[in-house]
Amino acid sequence: MNNIYFTSINWDNVPKTEHVGETGTAFWQTLQFDGIRMRIVEYSKNYLADHWCSKGHIVHCLEGEFESELQSGEIFKLSKGMTYIVSDELSSHRSFSSNGVKLLIIDGNFLAKK
Repeated sequence: MNNIYFTSINWDNVPKTEHVGETGTAFWQTLQFDGIRMRIVEYSKNYLADHWCSKGHIVHCLEGEFESELQSGEIFKLSKGMTYIVSDELSSHRSFSSNGVKLLIIDGNFLAKK
């Protein structure tokens, strides 16, 4: 991973891409740097991810609330101001939001399983 110089981001200028879930839709605004990806992700009402994710993330809830379900069956409820972090391949998870949510998600090489 290379150094990242000071960068100011106006998220209003970052295009949104649509990702259909098992139910609902996720909208991603994505910035890619060397070895790190930053996203603002918004889940619609009744969004359920269409897959179990084994990638590592830092997920910070900006607005609303959601549930992160682990494949083991555990469910963690997160609301505005809460964060979770997980490294690659340590806990397969998927997200659900009944009323919609806005998240800041950061992932990349620094979360690779050691």
